[in-house]
Amino acid sequence: MTLGGPAVDDLLRELAPQVVGVLTRRFGDFDMAEDAVQEALLDAAAQWPEEGVPGNPRGWLVQVANRRMIEQIRSEQARRRREDLVAAQAPIEGRATTPPADETYETDRDDTLTMLFLCCHPALTPASAIALTLRSVGGLTTAEIAKAFMVPEATMAQRISRAKQRIKASGVPFLLPEAEERRGRLGSVLHVLYLIFNEGYASSDGPELHRVELSREAIRLTRMAHRLLPDDCEVAGLLALMLLTDARRPARTDQNGVPIPLAEQDRSRWDGAAIAEGVELITRTLARGAVGPYQLQAAIAALHDEAATAEETDWPQILALYGLLERMSDNPVVSLNRAVAAAMAHGPATGLEMLEALEAEGRLAGNHRFHVARAHLLEMAGEHRAAVDDYRAAASRTLSIPERDYLTTRAARLAAAAD
Repeated sequence: MTLGGPAVDDLLRELAPQVVGVLTRRFGDFDMAEDAVQEALLDAAAQWPEEGVPGNPRGWLVQVANRRMIEQIRSEQARRRREDLVAAQAPIEGRATTPPADETYETDRDDTLTMLFLCCHPALTPASAIALTLRSVGGLTTAEIAKAFMVPEATMAQRISRAKQRIKASGVPFLLPEAEERRGRLGSVLHVLYLIFNEGYASSDGPELHRVELSREAIRLTRMAHRLLPDDCEVAGLLALMLLTDARRPARTDQNGVPIPLAEQDRSRWDGAAIAEGVELITRTLARGAVGPYQLQAAIAALHDEAATAEETDWPQILALYGLLERMSDNPVVSLNRAVAAAMAHGPATGLEMLEALEAEGRLAGNHRFHVARAHLLEMAGEHRAAVDDYRAAASRTLSIPERDYLTTRAARLAAAAD
């Protein structure tokens, strides 16, 4: 099979968690298995574009990674023998021994979902879970992950290493959780995928508004989860939400990378195929029963995407959906979005009154998005000088350079118009 570089990369990323799963089940050591598979992936990335993809690429990776794993174990055993001859007479505690050469083991089972649950273990912080998921399930190298999050490679390597150590210390077996526990832990898996997507779609800091490699990876991993859990409505809802949101990415910035508000975007540049897929998916999912927060967010995104113009947006329906979402999640950012929807449906005074109540609660103190929302509603209400103050406050609080520059420019233009 002949594939170019990008196609090989996509194939390797899809196969990576499956091969890690095979070795983890065989040797019982996730940390060593992940390292061995990373070496096999590097070998494949160097050989396959030139020599061609083998007929059984998964089997090739398993064989190479298995050989690397055995080499690691034998090297560790030799080191320990040199240090302690007595210890060499007994099995090495905490370390699997090399399986017999004629031992058979499964290579056809897809362990992607098990890997997702393992990497999104509740014992990990969200930052650690994201890094480990991108490395072990996404197949990204430590250097690629470090670059995406703009931290030194050594820092990211330490973060991933600590995550592995925490999982090992937890003693969690390499098995899919039982149905009841799986339902509880699936929320962690979806949350990590959601965070990866959000960081890619709207970077929280740095010089770029988008980190396309992260949002694409989140969509790819969520597609995997949906394929493995086709009957879970929230998995489907999250996938639909990502597709419907990412469809707008081509129109979110101008040629200089400056953000363009949703109402001012050229909707002809939106990805029609992604919108159609997302709408079909959320429509089918909502008809099946219980509705969760990801489905509600996807339904809101669908209403935005289906409007031919900003003026045709069904704001009353969006407001109603945000009301449901607010009761379900008790998230202040949802309340912020509901206030904006109320302003669009019933006028800025209604939204500003809701923002006043939200500010009194104090849960969004210092959040730049609160000031962005209030500035927008104040501008709608004709209170331009107050809007300028909030635009400037938002610009001083965001770590995203493109967003900061946009808000500063918006404040300057509004201030000039008000004088």
